[in-house]
Amino acid sequence: MTDVKKKFKLGKREENGLCRIIALQDFLNVKKGEQGGYIEKEDNLSHEGNAWVSGDARVYGNAQVYGNAWVYGNALVSGDARVYGNARVYGNALVSGNARVYDNARVYDNALVSGRFNVTCKIDFELPRVKLDTTEKVEKLRKFLEDLEKEEKVTK
Repeated sequence: MTDVKKKFKLGKREENGLCRIIALQDFLNVKKGEQGGYIEKEDNLSHEGNAWVSGDARVYGNAQVYGNAWVYGNALVSGDARVYGNARVYGNALVSGNARVYDNARVYDNALVSGRFNVTCKIDFELPRVKLDTTEKVEKLRKFLEDLEKEEKVTK
């Protein structure tokens, strides 16, 4: 097992139980000493690759961000969710449960990816900026993914 140089440290634990991260080295457009987003524990964000959490984004529970993935804005990643590859989760997006967001996928705005969903291709998925309860969001997402799957079968 090789030693991986740490790229961040945990700042002071906030009242919500999360810690703002602080970069320990320069990488991509992150500068040493720069504050990132919030994580609960070091396991939430890999020290390998260029993965990063910034802004007011939060990653907690057993969720993990790794590879070259970025979570930013007010996005939330929780539960056992994974965000990896070159994926981006941002805006007010929520990724939770056992959801997987990877490759070049983009999840943003008020999108919700939960349960056992896998989002892998480059999809710009956006829900209108209206207040929806969780059930409505999940149903809209399910319909979108079903329609996408039908389109893929037709084009093959």
